[in-house]
Amino acid sequence: MFQVNLDVPRNESLVQVHTTNNRGFTPEEIASRCVSKIVGVSQSAHPALRDQATAFKSAIETVIILHLKEAIASDRTTVYNALADAGHPELAELIRRL
Repeated sequence: MFQVNLDVPRNESLVQVHTTNNRGFTPEEIASRCVSKIVGVSQSAHPALRDQATAFKSAIETVIILHLKEAIASDRTTVYNALADAGHPELAELIRRL
């Protein structure tokens, strides 16, 4: 018989659900979730290390937000060009204004 043993942390949240109401997630919301998975800051760490890690986490979040916004703008350019090339200049212009 096949048997699997997993060490599952009992005091940690394994699943999180994030929702919005009548909108998608903002770059800031996505970046916050992303940076939480990249950088962990232990509350029991030495205060100087904790402060440094917190500052690093904030800097990384700022970089992620910047690049998410660039990705959104780039995707809109792609959609604009696809609509314009398909003969829908009015719709393309509406997308460009977003």
